[in-house]
Amino acid sequence: MMTAQVQDTPRTDELEIRAIPPKHPWRWAAAAVVVLLAAMLVYSMLTNPRYQWNVVFSWLLARTILRGLLLTLALTAVSMLTGIVLGIVFAVLRGSPNRLLSGAAGVYIWFFRGTPLLVQLVFWFNLSALYPRIVVGVPFGGPELTALNANALISPMTAAFLGLALNEAAYMAEIVRAGIVSVPAGQLQAASALGFTRMTTMRRIVLPQAMRVIIPPTGNQTISMLKTSSLVSVLAIPELLYSAQIVYARTFQTIPLLIVVSIWYLALTSFLTVAQGRIERRFSAGEGT
Repeated sequence: MMTAQVQDTPRTDELEIRAIPPKHPWRWAAAAVVVLLAAMLVYSMLTNPRYQWNVVFSWLLARTILRGLLLTLALTAVSMLTGIVLGIVFAVLRGSPNRLLSGAAGVYIWFFRGTPLLVQLVFWFNLSALYPRIVVGVPFGGPELTALNANALISPMTAAFLGLALNEAAYMAEIVRAGIVSVPAGQLQAASALGFTRMTTMRRIVLPQAMRVIIPPTGNQTISMLKTSSLVSVLAIPELLYSAQIVYARTFQTIPLLIVVSIWYLALTSFLTVAQGRIERRFSAGEGT
């Protein structure tokens, strides 16, 4: 009597599945091209004598450059802080139920966002051509209390501050408004039910919650303000770029001085980027809880 041996066959769910990752030859080719181009750039920068690295390092910490750097930082800080404060004001006005206030804030944002910053800077610098005297008194031909000379009042530094701050306020108004809109409507209803005024609700409930949305673009705007402040060089203000321009106009070392300016801007923007990341993590620490 013969007995047949039945061999167990593995079930489908017991079969081992080997996932073969797809090959990406074009990715490797693109990476090789990037590495090759980077190596060529570094080699060129190190071997091309026209870069004049000795001149770059001799001017990097020069007193003229450092004075311009400090002025750039001061102008950036003052203009940005003013822009943030005015931006909050215009964002609140933009969301006001009063159509006149909301419309006025909308026109302000439309105008300053719609015209180039360089044009605004030159306009403020030449304001005396339009208004030689700035009069304080009763409007529509009434008696004058005091009158100021526009040339003396609007100095190049004042024109730079007005141009940067007022332009930044328009952008910050939209950033703050986006943060306010991101707060759930139920928060406003709860505050109203508790008897909070609109200003108290905005200050204690809305703005603290909106900071998570406001902080990231505000950091980007600060970095942009730092770089955009170089536009005031057209007003002959000795900030970082104009200080370098004064030097290379005398020494004809244009490229080395521009490299000096670029190194300082890269260092400052890198520092601000790291600071921005830490602030964002702090405000978003409890977002997922």
